[in-house]
Amino acid sequence: MIKWQEVKLDDVCEYVCSGGTPKSTIMEYYGGKIPWLNTKGVHFNRIYTTEKYITEKGLANSSAKWIPINSVVIAMYGATAGNIAINKIPLTTNQACCNLIINERKSDYRFVYFYLLYKNIELSQQANGGAQQNLNAQQIKDFPIFLPPIATQKQIATVLSALDDKIELNNKINQNLEQQAQALFKSWFIDFEPFGGTMPTDWKVGNLLDIAEYLNGLAMQKFRPTESEKGIPVLKIKELRQGFCDSNSEFCTPNVKNEYIINDGDVIFSWSGSLLVDFWCGGKCGLNQHLFKVSSKKFDKWFYYAWTKYHLNRFIAIAADKATTMGHIKRDELEKAEVIIPESKDYCQISQIIAPIYDLIIKNRIENTRLAQLRDTLLPKLMSGEIDVSKVDISKEIADNAK
Repeated sequence: MIKWQEVKLDDVCEYVCSGGTPKSTIMEYYGGKIPWLNTKGVHFNRIYTTEKYITEKGLANSSAKWIPINSVVIAMYGATAGNIAINKIPLTTNQACCNLIINERKSDYRFVYFYLLYKNIELSQQANGGAQQNLNAQQIKDFPIFLPPIATQKQIATVLSALDDKIELNNKINQNLEQQAQALFKSWFIDFEPFGGTMPTDWKVGNLLDIAEYLNGLAMQKFRPTESEKGIPVLKIKELRQGFCDSNSEFCTPNVKNEYIINDGDVIFSWSGSLLVDFWCGGKCGLNQHLFKVSSKKFDKWFYYAWTKYHLNRFIAIAADKATTMGHIKRDELEKAEVIIPESKDYCQISQIIAPIYDLIIKNRIENTRLAQLRDTLLPKLMSGEIDVSKVDISKEIADNAK
């Protein structure tokens, strides 16, 4: 690191700015074609779309401003303070986002992003305030960054970006596969297209509890690991939503009953708070309360996953209607959720087509977990100069992780 020098983030930027929020009571400011980012979308990611869009009038009547692509976005307020992202489309942001427009002659924007990922705990600890922790733009501008020569920055950024590129490609493949699987499911079980639009007479009508078991998790705070045990992460709603455990995840004893242990490929249904159903591919965990582990001795994974997902929007609506502090559904809603159960021979034929699609989705998700772990292992070693970037064969590393 002899040739590395310490500078401030502000020193490598063309400029730094935040955004603004058009007045929410004026409807004509929203629903336009201008991407508008709030901090919910800033989660150590590449941003290609935003949850909300504003109009030209909304832009003109607020302090929101266009941010060029490949800027580094840092969330400043609340629970997401310190989260970072790179925008891959021109967009606008609210005032809670600090946007670094990097001077390409001084630094590679990817290197800045990965350096802030490496130093994220230190950056987040700069936040201060009362109940809600906040960063401010000056703290971010003054944050120190060690820079190697620009050529070395690009080498390091290319190695780490290759891992994110592969993760992103797998995600796009999985989105396509999920769409295919859902289309096939709808064709056979909702529209009955292969049967002329009518359900075969030897098929049956049942409910979710007829095809799967929904096991609620435990209050894992009662099952902490002992001093002599190596704990396992607790799978909560947060972990399910983000798809992985992190340094803030809680731990439990690995010696809970086996049915409460979650492994890669298990189907998990969050029935409280943020309702979602997904395949867990983030490694061995303990199942927390408010989550169902969905399994079956009679039917394959794809079948009970697809039917649970089919009813998810209805469950979300039910939970929203009942919500006081946190919406949820009760077990009797599972019994009311109708499913179509095919005759055995038809089931086997359909399974031969759909099951491999979901198997590939799970395989890609597990590979992504390994790639992210590899990136997180390389990150501190490259950013500290512990290993020489020229000695890293990233294509071989990616190939090895795919095995």
